[in-house]
Amino acid sequence: MSATVLVVEDESAIQELIAYNLHNAGYSAVCVNSAEQAVVKINEILPDLILLDWMLPGKSGIEFARSLQRDLRTRLIPVIMLTARVEESDKVSGLETGADDYITKPFSPRELIARIKAVLRRSLPEASDEILDAEGVRLNPVTHRVTVIGQEDGFREKELLVSPTEFRLLHFLMAHAERVHTRAQLLDRVWGDHVFVEDRTVDVHIRRLRKVLEVAGKANLIQTVRGSGYRFSTRGEDTF
Repeated sequence: MSATVLVVEDESAIQELIAYNLHNAGYSAVCVNSAEQAVVKINEILPDLILLDWMLPGKSGIEFARSLQRDLRTRLIPVIMLTARVEESDKVSGLETGADDYITKPFSPRELIARIKAVLRRSLPEASDEILDAEGVRLNPVTHRVTVIGQEDGFREKELLVSPTEFRLLHFLMAHAERVHTRAQLLDRVWGDHVFVEDRTVDVHIRRLRKVLEVAGKANLIQTVRGSGYRFSTRGEDTF
């Protein structure tokens, strides 16, 4: 699940450098020159992270960051501030607006990508390429493979055939293990903020995912919490 990074930077050379390194690191980069353009893009696609320049034409990066914090739809999007300001007071001001990190110019592209990975690892674990392993179910985001290890059917390791949607759904649930997610939350995070489908679509894919996992006796890892939603859990507290 490649993360989408919105780059709000008015210097074209820096914008191109960032976009190039983001693509090389496996991220999707969307670039704009101002806060006003950023608002338009956010209305089209909800990014997973925003790289925000402090000094922008029109509305400053600090003002824009504050507006993001006031909006329920955008307040949880992680923000990394980019600036030539090096004073401690400036860094504090940036972080106090809700920014998750702060990088001064000029910066190393390797450091920038490392910072992005660190922030996304905290805020968006399903965007990581880290292999997830729980109760014999192993999900590899790089190869897009799900395998199970067990003895029930006489096999040691077997690959499960899951659709792209079910892979994303399982990846998200495993990355947020033990946490309950409503149907609406799953639609936003797995299907996307701008995909308009019914809540019951989640139920259909949950049933399909359980059927796939049932082959290895692992269907109980996907649990229903009545009145709330679904979770991936290894604790065996089924509430179907």
